[in-house]
Amino acid sequence: MCTVASLRRVQIGNALSAFGSGFTLPYMFVYVDQVRGLGSAAAGAVFAVFALAALAVLPFTGRGIDRYGPRPVLLAGAGLAATGAFAFGQAAGTPALLLASFLFGAGVTTSQPALATMIVRCTGREQRSRAFALQFTLVNLGMGLGALAGGQIVDVADPASLTRLFTIEAVTFLGLALVTGTARMPEAVPADREDAARSGQQDRGGLRALAADKAMLRLCLLAGLIFFTCYGQFESGVAAFATDTVGTAPSTLGLAIGANALTIVVLQMFVVRITERRRRTTAMAAAGVVWLAAWGMALVAGLIRSEAMAATVAIVAIYALFGVGESLLAPTLGPIVADLAPTRLLGTYNAGYALVKQIAVAVGPAVGVLLVGSGTWPLYLAAMAGCTLLIVLLSLRLRGHLTPAQDNVRVLTVAQRPVRELETAA
Repeated sequence: MCTVASLRRVQIGNALSAFGSGFTLPYMFVYVDQVRGLGSAAAGAVFAVFALAALAVLPFTGRGIDRYGPRPVLLAGAGLAATGAFAFGQAAGTPALLLASFLFGAGVTTSQPALATMIVRCTGREQRSRAFALQFTLVNLGMGLGALAGGQIVDVADPASLTRLFTIEAVTFLGLALVTGTARMPEAVPADREDAARSGQQDRGGLRALAADKAMLRLCLLAGLIFFTCYGQFESGVAAFATDTVGTAPSTLGLAIGANALTIVVLQMFVVRITERRRRTTAMAAAGVVWLAAWGMALVAGLIRSEAMAATVAIVAIYALFGVGESLLAPTLGPIVADLAPTRLLGTYNAGYALVKQIAVAVGPAVGVLLVGSGTWPLYLAAMAGCTLLIVLLSLRLRGHLTPAQDNVRVLTVAQRPVRELETAA
């Protein structure tokens, strides 16, 4: 197992990666559309290529982690991201921007499963939930601070400010390579007899072994629904609903998104203490219940949109409730993937999970904005509420496909007192 210092360097790497993403992602559209003057179609193509890069590299990422370890893959990902970010700031035409966007997206996507695998290598089962919860908190904090810092640099009237922005991000990813890419990682060894047996029995290729793992497939289905319904909506579908249907001002929307991040930062380590003593499937189902309340609050906002103050409170509450649900999920999904994966296929499982997440986050905004933009916001809310109910159901159904250890069930044997035994006998 890694030292505490190595784990600390991995978590710093998570924060650096998130800071870099938050630093530029909110401003990529305006950079392509307005600063370079290429129009919204070119900006949309840039984002599409950024997302498609994940589909291209993640299958190879998992295989590379399993064969060579997470550190070389992280170094490769950080190098690609730094190259793509720097090239993005220098590019002026559509072809160059598309190529830079592909390199940028490929690098960011490659880094994520490598960092997740490093966390697993640096922790035992007892510490894993806290480590993933801390990662989630640092990612949210890093993205928030990155967006805030980037906003102080961006000046649409000054193209050099955007070039400077992407150059700083390139340096950030080089910092990720320096801090985390040089951390010592132990050799992968089976965690227990059960894991050793699974590794010995599965002689298939990584992706084929994952496809044959019914528990992992069920978890991927559930994770896809989670990322489609929550992460794929609150920055797109819910934002469109708030601004177009409810009439929320952009400044208020920014306040609501800030409330989401603040909720996560404040609650995360408190929530992880609660989830440590509960089934992971229970925590996931509870997140679904909280999100149902969020969609109910969205319905209230839509019905009272003529009352500006009350509607504003409702919109902020939606984002805060999303944050509560996210805090419940952070200590569960990553550790379950780690416990399901045979040690020799940990990289493949993390990459497969990241691929499902990427697809869901890409599809979610398209569906949400389409439904809200067509004026059918009640249908949008009903569809999202239905998906959330399905999250609750699938979370509870997953319970039967996990071992007690994978579901965080701890069986405590307490010695009975002699007096109690006499009372029972009597």
